[in-house]
Amino acid sequence: MGLKSNLHKLKEKYKGTKMAPAFNAIHTFLYLPNETTHSGGTHIKAADDLKRTMNTVIMAMVPCLIFGMFNAGYQHYLALGTIEASHGFLGETFWTWDNLVIGLWKVLPLLAVSYGVGLLIEFIFAVIKGHEVEEGYLVTGMLVPLIVPIDLPLWMLAVAVAFGVVIGKEVFGGTGMNILNPALTIRAFLFFAYPTWMSGDKVWVHGAVERAGTADAISGETILGSYAQNQEVLYNYADMFFGLIPGSVGETSKLLIIFGALFLIFTKVGSWRIILSTVIGALAMGLIFNGVVDAGLITASSKFYGLMDVPFWQHLIIGSILFGAVYMATDPVTAAQTNKGKWIYGFLIGFISIMIRVFNPAYPEGVFLAILLMNVFAPTIDHYVVQGNVKKRLKRVKVKTV
Repeated sequence: MGLKSNLHKLKEKYKGTKMAPAFNAIHTFLYLPNETTHSGGTHIKAADDLKRTMNTVIMAMVPCLIFGMFNAGYQHYLALGTIEASHGFLGETFWTWDNLVIGLWKVLPLLAVSYGVGLLIEFIFAVIKGHEVEEGYLVTGMLVPLIVPIDLPLWMLAVAVAFGVVIGKEVFGGTGMNILNPALTIRAFLFFAYPTWMSGDKVWVHGAVERAGTADAISGETILGSYAQNQEVLYNYADMFFGLIPGSVGETSKLLIIFGALFLIFTKVGSWRIILSTVIGALAMGLIFNGVVDAGLITASSKFYGLMDVPFWQHLIIGSILFGAVYMATDPVTAAQTNKGKWIYGFLIGFISIMIRVFNPAYPEGVFLAILLMNVFAPTIDHYVVQGNVKKRLKRVKVKTV
């Protein structure tokens, strides 16, 4: 009660000043808002609010974050050859304290920089504009460390977060007004500004040092990189599904991503239409490429053959297509709003993602580009869906009139 009462006193003291949003944000972050509706008009009342919705999404991502910490240490020791590969999700060389320590050492700084820089900018804009600090960045701050390589320099992340928050959201008016997903805007900035750090073509090893002019690290292609180069893939389907593979922090475990999807759907925070249609779109594009290979229209010597020949369903357990479908394509601000529009929006995301993945061997992943592209077209999709419904109703009216 002491902390809460002191924060309440600070709110009252700075009420009406430019610093009021900052103290209100701290109070709201720690405690539920104490404002209630007093007017006698009609209002929709529910137990959820923006803060609770954001917290629900964060809870769905926490298992992926924890798993990513263990996987960071596991990939480190596996690359050095000091442990044997785990067999299955409960492998005894995966869930170890040593792996977790390495993961905490590398992932927590990413998390701290993401939230620190992002929330600082949110506070600055709230003070300048005189509005309340919005809770929208709570999810973005968690998403960013999950979609970047674990060895990304912290200063690069800080610059990218600043760009994503300012250009991707604040210039449009803040949470609810942005047309692009802020987390994907951050990743797009990193991809175009620092492409060598985002290529994902090396296995990261913690504490690499220079020895005789060469780094004490082991290079090796990721799964997508191996397919793109027509090389042999050393991981089995179980490893790909459970997540015992190299990759960005939160995207490797498809099992945990599916659990997160079910949680978001059950709580009605995530759209099952967008998730399902994205998966269908990815499978459809994968089937088309498999048909091209089966028909002999492309040979094994082609640079596109490797990813074209991947079984269509396997595209879902490699790369970040499933993570993007669950946690980023379903962003209610930047996604389509109509039910029919959600089906179209999600299908095109999955379809275009696999197309970019296959035809861009230099960086064989296209999920974030596909989602950003469809973020731009989401309002157009909704517009034509609404206009189509209007025309149908006008036809009904004319028939009844006659």
